[in-house]
Amino acid sequence: MTAMTDTQSDQGFHPSQLIYDTRYRSVTIQIIALICVLAGFGWLINNAVTNLAAAGQDFNFDFLGNVAGYDINQKIIDYDSQMTHGRATLVGLLNTLLVAVLGCITCTVIGVTMGVLRLSNNWIVQKLATVYVEGFRNVPVLLWIVLTMGVMIKLPPDPRAFRSGDASMILWDSVAITNRGVYVPRIVYEAGSSIVVGVLILSIIGIFAFRRLARKRQEATGAILPVFWVSLGLLFIPVIVAQFVMGSPVSLQNPYFRGFNFTDGVHLRNSLIALWLALSLYTGAFVAENVRAGILAVSKGQTEAAAALGIRPRRIMNLVVLPQAMRVIVPPMISNYLNLTKNSSLALAIGYMDLTGTLGNITRNQTGREMECVLLLMGIYLILSLSISTLGNIYNNSVKLKER
Repeated sequence: MTAMTDTQSDQGFHPSQLIYDTRYRSVTIQIIALICVLAGFGWLINNAVTNLAAAGQDFNFDFLGNVAGYDINQKIIDYDSQMTHGRATLVGLLNTLLVAVLGCITCTVIGVTMGVLRLSNNWIVQKLATVYVEGFRNVPVLLWIVLTMGVMIKLPPDPRAFRSGDASMILWDSVAITNRGVYVPRIVYEAGSSIVVGVLILSIIGIFAFRRLARKRQEATGAILPVFWVSLGLLFIPVIVAQFVMGSPVSLQNPYFRGFNFTDGVHLRNSLIALWLALSLYTGAFVAENVRAGILAVSKGQTEAAAALGIRPRRIMNLVVLPQAMRVIVPPMISNYLNLTKNSSLALAIGYMDLTGTLGNITRNQTGREMECVLLLMGIYLILSLSISTLGNIYNNSVKLKER
């Protein structure tokens, strides 16, 4: 065999070796496949450009600089109808990110709670958690979104009920829940507020640093530091002192009723709340199943050993079971976050102006730039999905089982 190989190498390279020689065959097939894919994309692009030229249109994104001419009901940054389509796209993107971030946080809390309750020894609690999981998982998310929107419109009182006294605000007259949305206090920043915000950021950094120090000390000496109370003090005491010294530059502006509706404060519209709650409850059901599977993947011997040491069941779950279950929970959790972010594009069904509602609907219809709008929409969602996946994989690498 060695003599034959030496003979082949002495004869030099022949084109037939690209197919019949195992050393080159896989590379040849991959190159051919890549050429076919590129040729297919090239044909599609050329066909699109030719058809656009025949219709008298050129492929460009100059329309993003034109005046949009439409309003957006829910916005995080300043926007009016005289601003550009690019600004409207940015507002829609921020609305999408708002729902995605809030939904990921809420669905995680709901999912972890329900996943643990599904394994409860209490029969009623276990069955109620099972009904929630199976009910939400097996009904399309669009129906839950529409149903939640209907509940938000029908159940809360009309704003005029607050004037007649039939309804009242909650949380020390700072929050009003109406059928037009929820009105909450607005944070007002005045001169010197940057110092208070800076102190808050430093306090948060200090909390993480102290928690890391406490964990290392516990691993080294076994001594347990009062992490909760120290973290609470680091969070509030410096901020309160800075707020007092600077003359209260950060304040809350409560909404109040005037005329036929509430004014001031922040207006969280029904569409935002309905979309947020529906996506959180729907995705939380899938997260609950992931959490349950992760807990069941942990050996029962771990729980029994912790119980033999006299550790309480709640502490066993927090300190023994969940940390080991994370390596099973996190990978499918990333997919759940991706699904929630992409499902937020259904917001148009209830009038929430997210990225799909602005760029993918009104801007596309007004400008007639279907190709550019759809490609830009796909690119933005692709970047969002890849970003979430990358962050999730980074966290997954930090909690996965490390072999020695």
